[in-house]
Amino acid sequence: MQAAAVILAAGTSSRFGSPKQVARIGGRTMLEAVVDVARRAGLEPIVVVTPPGLGVPGDVVPVINDQPEAGMSRSLRMGLANVPAEAAAAVILLGDQPMVAPEMIGSLLAEARRSDRPVVAVHSDGHLGPPVVLARAAFALADGATGDEGLRGVLEGHPELVSIVAVDQHAVDVDVPADLERLRER
Repeated sequence: MQAAAVILAAGTSSRFGSPKQVARIGGRTMLEAVVDVARRAGLEPIVVVTPPGLGVPGDVVPVINDQPEAGMSRSLRMGLANVPAEAAAAVILLGDQPMVAPEMIGSLLAEARRSDRPVVAVHSDGHLGPPVVLARAAFALADGATGDEGLRGVLEGHPELVSIVAVDQHAVDVDVPADLERLRER
């Protein structure tokens, strides 16, 4: 199954205080780190949704969200609209989660191949979260997403569509500079 990556990195970084996509971690930007995770997981193509003016690595499909204030749901729809027809699925990754393990993505894709459900999501502490695998047939679920929540509310409202992969904890989001410092200390 060919799976594309859709990296949502068009947030306004209001809590971070500056564009967190270009914050440095491990000698590269946070966005470069997430793109590298997608590469190492074998996802292709890699679609990156960013705000205007943000550079992206040359081997990705850039999608410019000129209204980042509209929230993650708009970026999600834009990213999925740019997944080529030959991709059977898309793995949704967040641009502020640079520590997702490629092996986790492999586990999600393996579950997607076994399951008859069109969505596979990480589950921890009673909550669904990214990364999320959407079969092409489930791309339209993004139409029900609103604001900055992404797919969480839609998926929680349709548990019959979701196969889960349980984990001890969700990948850490970098929302404020202290989150980035904690990741650097690791």
